[in-house]
Amino acid sequence: MQQKSVIIIGGGIGGLALACMLGKKGYKVTVIEKNEMVGGRARIFEDKGFLFDMGPSWYMMPDVFEHFFAIMGEDINSHYKLEKLSPSYQITLKSDGKSYKFHADMDKNKALFELIEPGAGQILEDFLSETKWQYELSKAEFMYKNYNSIRDFMTLRVMRQGAKLPLLKKQKQIIEKKFKSEILRKALQYQTVLLGTAPGDTPGIYTLMNYVDLVLGEWYPDGGIRAVPQSLERIAKKYGVDIKLNAPVQEIMVEADSATGVRLATGEELFADIVVSNADVHHTDTRLLPAAYRTKSDKYWDSRVLAPSAFILYLGVKGKLPHMEHHNLLFTKNWEEGFGQIFKKPEWPHDPSMYVCMPSKTDASIAPADHENLFVLVPIASGLTYDDAFAQSYGDKVLDEIAQYYNIPDLKERIVVRHQYSVKDFIADYNAFKGTALGLAHTLGQTAIFRPNNVHPTMKNMFYVGAGTNPGIGMPICLISAELAYKRIEGITHPFPLDTI
Repeated sequence: MQQKSVIIIGGGIGGLALACMLGKKGYKVTVIEKNEMVGGRARIFEDKGFLFDMGPSWYMMPDVFEHFFAIMGEDINSHYKLEKLSPSYQITLKSDGKSYKFHADMDKNKALFELIEPGAGQILEDFLSETKWQYELSKAEFMYKNYNSIRDFMTLRVMRQGAKLPLLKKQKQIIEKKFKSEILRKALQYQTVLLGTAPGDTPGIYTLMNYVDLVLGEWYPDGGIRAVPQSLERIAKKYGVDIKLNAPVQEIMVEADSATGVRLATGEELFADIVVSNADVHHTDTRLLPAAYRTKSDKYWDSRVLAPSAFILYLGVKGKLPHMEHHNLLFTKNWEEGFGQIFKKPEWPHDPSMYVCMPSKTDASIAPADHENLFVLVPIASGLTYDDAFAQSYGDKVLDEIAQYYNIPDLKERIVVRHQYSVKDFIADYNAFKGTALGLAHTLGQTAIFRPNNVHPTMKNMFYVGAGTNPGIGMPICLISAELAYKRIEGITHPFPLDTI
């Protein structure tokens, strides 16, 4: 039998993982990446001895990573070591300036919850027991399943137990019914930003993220998040995958209703039996596919709820920062107003919440001696406009707040490296629709069957992988999307995780 060939557009986590799987299965795979390295948003850059992970910084759902390496016949420990973070993160409230440390440890968290709100400790334990069940059911019944119609939800187990799932409730409603204090409510709702939504718009099923957060915990791979795409790249090359860098795709070629290959921006044409897009799903639909094969209308795309974009600072700072942990979250008191400025009436947040990652707290190799490596992210609305002068001044505003709340009065004077990254950069580097940092938000109308499918409805041999399709956003979820795309290509119809390739 002749070896089938596959072109994968984009070398992000989903595209690389699918390349590994198809390569191991015996396909002739070519990954075409527009940038100078693979990894997608999980790229890196170096400046003056500081090594910055450019995008993802939360390593969550370690079981999903372990599963992927297992089905590939790889020992994850031979690729990178993991350190469980303790505390998992620190939350600081602007309302009173107080900081609270959260762990993936039931006893510590029960004690903290009880201290803040009497009775909340036991409520937390019961709640996490519920969300554990939701997480396990979702992995077994939803996450590793390809959807063709609403009927695919109706498995026997779901029909028997589905009434216990909070499918029609919102995450915000569930959390605020159980807990009253500002800090506890925000600690249990912030995960929705990782899904690209506001708590009031996030389906209640995503409370399973509280189990992921407070039980499975946050981890750090030695060397940084970049260890993940670097490992995938090694495995892909082991199976003969050809990776072409600095090669933007101009068009997907079609003949007789079948995808036949791609035309690069240089004019070079590459042919294959199967084409898979790991590029931005809107860019693929509106720019790469011939007009006759577009799957969605302009009206559809204009009506999509996009996950936030981001204003990011990459900072190299002289000296130590003792008031920071590896992960730090700074929340404004006007929580609802902040989400409104992202999702309802887009504008630059005037009192922003922000996330500050200091991976050098855990990994000294990514910064020069007696220096710290900071990644600062402010969620903002996709599509916001700005010029360089505004970006500089907004960055200064963010730095002033970090200096205030983390007791670093001389922060600006200690900065030896400063880079900024925002909406225009996401568009330039990833063809991201309106500069979204993540893709389509996980609203009810953009989840599962309501999310763009991973197979083209009318074109043969055209598939999708990555955050724009099922199951959605995040590194572990993109690994699952690769498994779903593999199942589509191989004609595997069962809804369970694979045992092997």
